[in-house]
Amino acid sequence: MNADDWGYDRVTTRAIQDCVASGAVSGVSAMVFMPDSAHAAALAREHGIDAALHLNFTTPFSARDCPPRLAERQTVLGRYLRRHRFARAIASRGLARDFDYVVRAQIDEFRRLYGTEPVRFDGHHHMHLCANVLAQHLLPAGSIVRRNFSFEPDEKGYLNRLYRRRIDRRLARRHRVADFFFSLPPLEPPSRVARIVALARDHVVEVETHPVNPDEYRFLVEGRLSQRINGGYP
Repeated sequence: MNADDWGYDRVTTRAIQDCVASGAVSGVSAMVFMPDSAHAAALAREHGIDAALHLNFTTPFSARDCPPRLAERQTVLGRYLRRHRFARAIASRGLARDFDYVVRAQIDEFRRLYGTEPVRFDGHHHMHLCANVLAQHLLPAGSIVRRNFSFEPDEKGYLNRLYRRRIDRRLARRHRVADFFFSLPPLEPPSRVARIVALARDHVVEVETHPVNPDEYRFLVEGRLSQRINGGYP
């Protein structure tokens, strides 16, 4: 169970920390150059919290000490990636240097804040899987990288599933990936979470959660996940 947006702001960090303390969350995805990034990193180092680098191209860097040029180039990338729904699938030669610069800056900042190299990577709004990042090999070979969501055959159209499957195969040639990846919501029906738990008994499964969402927070800190793991349906 991995909680995203660690360090986004103090409220988000606190919600995630509560879920880690309850034992419901086993890892976090850390944002850098955000208002609570330094505080969150200090907490992770103090408490031994496993942190991935949550690459961010789409939400403006807002830490006071973020270099202006970096913030500017990230804004340019965000505009490009949000321009239309297929932008992430099209590599831009003209922005190649900007992608390289913004990714390297985030890796360097993670290294500075956490005192170690990031070994797990994922992305805000899943933009770590955009075409430029993959084509330019911007993530270290051999690192753990979050794959696309796993869906049942009837959940998405054929072309959508085909595209995701090709990206995942491409990832697996250079990185380590989980067998399955799900979002914690929807929390109902209870049988959905039960199916994910059953898969985790024989496969490597990552589940993404955002504890700043009140429903997810309550589900985790009140122990309802462990109840469903143990066969209950509260």
